[in-house]
Amino acid sequence: MEEQISATNAMRAEMLTQALPYLQKYRGKVIAIKYGGNAMQSEELKRLVMGDAVLLSMVGIKVVIIHGGGPEITDMLKRVGKKSEFVDGLRVTDKESAGIVQMVLAGKVNKDLVNILQNCGGKAIGLSGIDGHLLEATVKDERLGYVGEITQVNIDIVNDVLEKGYIPVISTVGCDREGNVYNINADTAAARIAGMLQAESLIMMTDIRGVLERQDDPDSLIRKIYVSDARHLMNQGIITGGMIPKVECCIEAIRRGVKKVFVIDGRVPHCTLLEIFTDEGMGTMFVGG
Repeated sequence: MEEQISATNAMRAEMLTQALPYLQKYRGKVIAIKYGGNAMQSEELKRLVMGDAVLLSMVGIKVVIIHGGGPEITDMLKRVGKKSEFVDGLRVTDKESAGIVQMVLAGKVNKDLVNILQNCGGKAIGLSGIDGHLLEATVKDERLGYVGEITQVNIDIVNDVLEKGYIPVISTVGCDREGNVYNINADTAAARIAGMLQAESLIMMTDIRGVLERQDDPDSLIRKIYVSDARHLMNQGIITGGMIPKVECCIEAIRRGVKKVFVIDGRVPHCTLLEIFTDEGMGTMFVGG
């Protein structure tokens, strides 16, 4: 038994030693996390993700969480008798639905995450794209109704929250100067917010390992992609379907000043820590060049 305990402690010490250079690298820097997918549906994974965010914050890393909440929106629309329709992967959102999106994302989902972060020992403040006109938007496509195209990101409120030592938790609803509310794609919002913050890294949680060279082979993970090569991979049919808009957001983030973007499987416990604090990582990394 003593030998088992000794081996376990040695393993923990080794993990901390491996993490040290990464802790030094990221200390005082911004890491933005786009949170969604199945990691948001599982209560156990939700607590693990939020606990990891608190750990990062406590070691001096500035963590920003940007979240959506598609399944919760669909559920609420169903409850009020509204059918969800999608065009090119985006939810058709009339004015009434925009109000429901605001209620679900900026209300329940956002405050639930804040509550979990605080129960994990962290300090968190919930924001939406409406607060401080963080995300100003206009109509993206008349067919989609109140789905927003971001026109401006006013980042001051996020910096203010970070300077006070809190984790900003941002729901992706936007607004315009006439008071209209817009449903904003969470990946798009995360790329723009991370760019304005000049984040060291943006972590995009998905439901697959990352970008796969062969779609039916989970072991064909591409670990590193230069943004200059991404279009070629799309043209080759390696990056396809729903991964295309996600990769386009990765490219956008890099071009706006984010150093690295990681696409990782949010279903893996402690995926954030495994990606940024280990030599191997676990997903696909996008870098400039």
